[in-house]
Amino acid sequence: MQTKTSRMGHKPLALGLIVLAAALVSAGILSRRSQAEQVKEANAPVIPTVSILTVGQVTGAPLELSARIEPWARAPIYARVSGYLKNWNVDIGAPVKSGQTLADIETPDLDQQLLQAKAELATARSNLTLATSTAKRWQGLLAADAVSHQEADEKAGDLAAKQSAVNAMQANVDRVQALQRYTRLVAPFDGVVTARNTDVGALISVGGVPGSELFVVSDISRLRVYVNVPQRQVAAIKVGDKAELSVPERAGKVFTATVQSLSQSINASSGAMLVQLTVQNDNRELLPGGYASIHFDAPVAGSALSIPPSALIFNKAGTQVATVGNDNRVVMKQITVGRDLGSALEIASGIDRNDRVIANPPDGVSTGDAVRVAAAATTTKAKL
Repeated sequence: MQTKTSRMGHKPLALGLIVLAAALVSAGILSRRSQAEQVKEANAPVIPTVSILTVGQVTGAPLELSARIEPWARAPIYARVSGYLKNWNVDIGAPVKSGQTLADIETPDLDQQLLQAKAELATARSNLTLATSTAKRWQGLLAADAVSHQEADEKAGDLAAKQSAVNAMQANVDRVQALQRYTRLVAPFDGVVTARNTDVGALISVGGVPGSELFVVSDISRLRVYVNVPQRQVAAIKVGDKAELSVPERAGKVFTATVQSLSQSINASSGAMLVQLTVQNDNRELLPGGYASIHFDAPVAGSALSIPPSALIFNKAGTQVATVGNDNRVVMKQITVGRDLGSALEIASGIDRNDRVIANPPDGVSTGDAVRVAAAATTTKAKL
């Protein structure tokens, strides 16, 4: 009886051991299968997920450029005679009329030169009078055969020389008198005195070196505006076109300028053409010599395309973009960049608007690689 009970007690223990062994075997099989699947997945090629953008078009926008303002006319006033400044009648900022006296110069040396020239002229006229009477007498003597032809010709030649001397002395007097008219400095046209570089008693010397001018008179009722237009936009600028002008000191105010002339030449160093505009300045709100901004309403013609800089790939093959074909495989395309527009690049050639360009291509991507498109395409537009 005891032996039978002992055998019945060992049966549950053996059954439990069998179940435990079966569980361990099953766990090992499942673990090996999971590891095999992980190894298979690790060895399988990874298909990257990419975002697609639609090629945009460069749209026209007003062209904004920096410009400089110059007076319509600017005349530096230099001294034509030496002396001392006697007085000045106008200061900077004063409006002047054409012919108005700006200052007077004392010229003691020039006054003495005029007196000397007049005295020399009087002497030459006296000599001419004597030579005239002498030549007449010798002509009478020649008619009576009292003198030779040689002697009569000598007196006639002396008369001609004396006449030439009188003419020379008269011209010298006229020259000095003409210089005396420059002792009064006058405005050449209606305008404003924009500089005064002298004062009463200052020594005045004859000169025309920049920086030695005594006054500067500028006509600011109308102004010239100079702007350098990039070569790509010069075809859109024509004589008579209107532009908007603004200056920092007149915030929010816009002035209308008109294209006056084109230089018809591209500067080799800047790659731009000089354009001259004019603007009315009746209220004297614009200041010559200042900085200004010019806005041209000159939209870009054509169908230029644009993409963001992040789409570019630079490698030994050159500049490329990665596009996605209908089979979701990569197609590399060589492109030519026209201009950098800041947030976008203008593409001169290599793609069209129907291409699906990868926004941020993964490293090492090449033609034929499979990709997974993550989201709908977005359009990128750029403005000049």
